[in-house]
Amino acid sequence: MADFGGWLMPIEYPGAGTLAEHSAVRERVAIFDVSHLGKASVIGPGALDFLNAIFTNDLNRINDGSAQYTLLCTPEGGVIDDLIAYRKSSEDIFLVPNASNTSAVVATLQAAAPKNIAVTNLHNEFAVIAVQGPKAPEVMQSLGVNTEVDYMAFSTVVIDGADVIMARTGYTGELGYELLPKIADASRVFDALVAAIGPHGGLVAGLGARDTLRTEMGYPLHGHELSLDITPIQASANWAIGWDKPEFVGRSILLAQRLNGAQLRSVGIKSLDRGIPRAHMQVKNSSGDVVGEVTSGTFSPTLKVGIGLALLATSVKIGDQLVIDVRGRDSLVEVVKPPFVPSHVR
Repeated sequence: MADFGGWLMPIEYPGAGTLAEHSAVRERVAIFDVSHLGKASVIGPGALDFLNAIFTNDLNRINDGSAQYTLLCTPEGGVIDDLIAYRKSSEDIFLVPNASNTSAVVATLQAAAPKNIAVTNLHNEFAVIAVQGPKAPEVMQSLGVNTEVDYMAFSTVVIDGADVIMARTGYTGELGYELLPKIADASRVFDALVAAIGPHGGLVAGLGARDTLRTEMGYPLHGHELSLDITPIQASANWAIGWDKPEFVGRSILLAQRLNGAQLRSVGIKSLDRGIPRAHMQVKNSSGDVVGEVTSGTFSPTLKVGIGLALLATSVKIGDQLVIDVRGRDSLVEVVKPPFVPSHVR
């Protein structure tokens, strides 16, 4: 167990460990207790239009019953948080921000909301349990759940008598679901899932595997690839911006970066030797000049090599070979475009 965003979280579970938990997700199925994730609601007439004038992505691109990855930025273009917005209706949007940023997200929205729109912090009202891996549909079906839900869509299902929001989302790159039972129902839903994954060789997984899985996919983690000092353009998250919208917070700065080019951008790096990239390691070119910094790094259980994400000068190109300092020893890496392994989310 370890502190993560102010929450005591499991890094790995006894009897398996991070490598086995990682493999279970890629090959079979695993479940994660990620109840530290934030939850909030924005309800009232014009809620969608209100959020659409703040968040980067365009909620009009999706229909009721669908979810969308989006960003909440400062006027200067920094990222307060990246989050998932669940569109229940144009007057009811459910949000899942990152754990440590929930209070900031809620406070920012409350400060901007008109009187007829209520922004409510529901952080302690719901649990979040992720079921991830190629066997995830079979696990859910064994519990009597209809799994015919499109990617990035959600519905309400019943598990062991409890109403649960089920979304076809995840943070591993594998096919899966994220379940949001109310706190009072969370233990029995979790127990039902533990029993259901057993016949499929499934495991309960911790944050260690969650991090290796998301890094293999090149998914950003706030505080690493995204922050108040790293814009979506630098983080290579242009795809999460609705450029056709007339307004969202930070638009003018981000548009200027898009048109003029940012000085830094997030890319993947893959070790060419036994070195393992770690966050904050300097990255240098063949001349010894510092060209950036590693933002996330790990050993890839799938590829059996070190991989990472790095914020590098835009002069660096895909395919370039660079050097990182691994405890005083130069380690050679290649610049690559994530993901490091194929995505199976659909």
